[in-house]
Formats: sequence, C-alpha cells, structure tokens
Amino acid sequence: MAGKLYLCATPIGNLEDITFRVLRTLKEVDLIAAEDTRHSIKLLNHFEINTPMTSYHEYNKVDKARYLVEKMEEGTNIALITDAGTPGISDPGEELVRQCVEAGIEVTSLPGPAACITALTMSGLSTRRFAFEAFLPTEKGDKKERLRILEELKDETRTIIIYEAPHHLVSTLRDLNEALGNRRISICRELTKRYETAFRTTFEEALAFYDTEEPKGECVIVIEGRSPEELREEQRKVWEEMTIEEHMEYYLSQGQDKKEAMKSVAKDRGISKRDVYQQLL
Repeated sequence: MAGKLYLCATPIGNLEDITFRVLRTLKEVDLIAAEDTRHSIKLLNHFEINTPMTSYHEYNKVDKARYLVEKMEEGTNIALITDAGTPGISDPGEELVRQCVEAGIEVTSLPGPAACITALTMSGLSTRRFAFEAFLPTEKGDKKERLRILEELKDETRTIIIYEAPHHLVSTLRDLNEALGNRRISICRELTKRYETAFRTTFEEALAFYDTEEPKGECVIVIEGRSPEELREEQRKVWEEMTIEEHMEYYLSQGQDKKEAMKSVAKDRGISKRDVYQQLL
C-alpha cells in the first residue's frame, strides 16, 4: 500500500499550541520533511520525538517533492512541517501537495496554528469574508507585480491579510496607504509569544508612529476592506459619465450578447431594461 502525507501544523510561537494529534503523528510516521531541520530539531527534541528528518524547502521543493512522492508510493508515511504554522500556507508545502494529488497519494491536514487566522480573529475587523495575500512582491524583486496587486486590492471589499518582515513594514504601509487610501488596520506582531501585540490603528497613524519607533518582529497586517456602498457609488458615477450606447458597447466587448448587455446596463444604472431599450431606439 502507498504511504500517506500528513500536513502537521506546528506552533507559531507558543509550544503549548501544538495538538496531541500532531505529536502522535510526528512520532508514528516514518519520515518528517521539515522546512529547516536545524530549526525543527528544537521542536522535536522538546517533545522527545526521534523520527528521522529530511529537508524540504523553497529551493529544493520541486525535485525533493518528486523524491518524497516516490517514497510514499513505496509505502512510506511522511509528515510535512514548516518552521511555524500550517504547511501549504505561504510556504513550499503547496508544491508537495500538488504532486501528491497528481500521483494519487492520500493527503490529510492536521489543524493547528496559522498566523493569518490568528491575526484576523484578534484584529477587530470583519472576519466573515477575507482575502489572504501573504507577502507582497518586493520592490526590488518584482515592482510591476507589486503595483499590479496593489491596484487589484484597491477595490477589494473583503478584509485583507498581508504578511510583512519588520525591515519592509514601513515601505509596505506607505504603498498600501497610497494605493488603498487611509483605512483601519491592525498590525499584529509576535503572535502567541510573550510580547504579542495587536496595534489597532490606521495607515496614517501607523506611519506617524513608525517615524520614531523601529518596527520589530514578524508582522501580520489586517486591513479593512473597502466599503461596498462607496465602491458602488463610485462605479455608478463612472457609468453615468458614459452614454447608454457606450455602456452597451462595454458589455458587448466583454462577450455578452445584446440581451445580457442590456440587463447589465440596467443594473449598473438602477433603471429598467425597458428604459435602456427605449433610449437605444
């Protein structure tokens, strides 16, 4: 029989957050694939886990995933752990899961800590709908992609979650403020650790604060989504600046047929399809 992949969530700071199920699984599997074995050995030693480890990280994820899949096809049960949190969330575990699914290897995820969810639930902002962006591309790495994502986020009505390192925090806050406008945010740092903080503020207040204070610790920025009412009003003004014919042409160019386009135009303008039809005559 083929082996199985266990995605094991590990603490993001406080060791007491590991589950009994994860501890049992880490002891029972044949092999643990760890993002950084030097880091993870401390966790395993603390809980007296002696299971063999192998490295699985961003720079070997494709080739090493093939090797691990082959081991599982031979019957090896493997647990995947990241440095902190749930594997597959903003880390190379996604590649291993993809290859396992393609190969027909069974994958199961053992619930546990995730910094994005921890920060969201303590932010004081809406938790019903949210968009997780992980780390934005760096300005040096891919500035065009960074600007493209910021432009997309401008009209996002869901709560937005972004990870950021302390040395990039101020520049990211500045870019977000410029792209999204001043909004309510929560900057959560050192989650589950002794000096955990949730700085509930706005972009402008945070930038003023960090003029004199040095950012410390890995951060999760939770951002208020744009007001749907404000977005609808802005879009309505855009439609009203168009003629009915221009508005129709917009939807026809998107591939809608005439009937669908008339329905879309009527909805955008808050009028009936009959009104659209009469104005087109």
